[in-house]
Amino acid sequence: MWKSELFWVLAVFVVLFVSSCSTLTVRDIGDLARDMGRHNSFKYINSKTLSESWFGAAAETMDEPAVYIVLSDTGSPASKLISMFTKKRYNHVSLALDAGLETLVSYNNGRGRGKPGLNPERIEDLNLKPDASIAVYQLAARPEQKQAIIGRIERINREGNAYNLLGLVTKQSFQPNIMFCSQFVYTMLDEAGLDYFEMQNSRVQPEDFVDRNSAGYLAFMYEEQLNVPTLTPANMPPKNFLP
Repeated sequence: MWKSELFWVLAVFVVLFVSSCSTLTVRDIGDLARDMGRHNSFKYINSKTLSESWFGAAAETMDEPAVYIVLSDTGSPASKLISMFTKKRYNHVSLALDAGLETLVSYNNGRGRGKPGLNPERIEDLNLKPDASIAVYQLAARPEQKQAIIGRIERINREGNAYNLLGLVTKQSFQPNIMFCSQFVYTMLDEAGLDYFEMQNSRVQPEDFVDRNSAGYLAFMYEEQLNVPTLTPANMPPKNFLP
């Protein structure tokens, strides 16, 4: 079944590439073709990638009354491909339970260390081009809401999961734990009652978390260019915007 999936994703990719040749390089195409063979949008191929130390670190964030949404512009071939669909700058989103982003997690292609699906992330994983950048936002959360997120992540980690590559095109999932990055983050917020806009999770794009923040629940913290030595402007507000 994965071969059929690969065929259709590649077919869509070719159409998009022909219409947007300046976006992707020949090397990008080769990287994408090799990466697509690692995916399966129909069955779980990833499990137990989050360690006990990750869950320990997550548990220690209960005194911090917030979760953090991190948008990133990584410059990866997959990011360039996704930008063809979204027409947006930021095409990856992650979730963290601490301001230091030590608990950063999302659905991705494994970053060369694991299988596509739920994986821990590091900021250096997002730094794949000279002008790579991230934007960090804060969302108020009670301890029980954070615990609900941790509990759902624990189940996904234990039951198995996979990256919803086909869902980028079809806007649907074939298994509950098969998601792409923005689908995952929205699902976690919904699990905890922190979803501040209504949308089918498989249709959520990374920048929707900002664009649909009309009620002001999400607070901007900072934006960083990852390869600039001085990352924070002198007039940047304090990092904690919670009342």
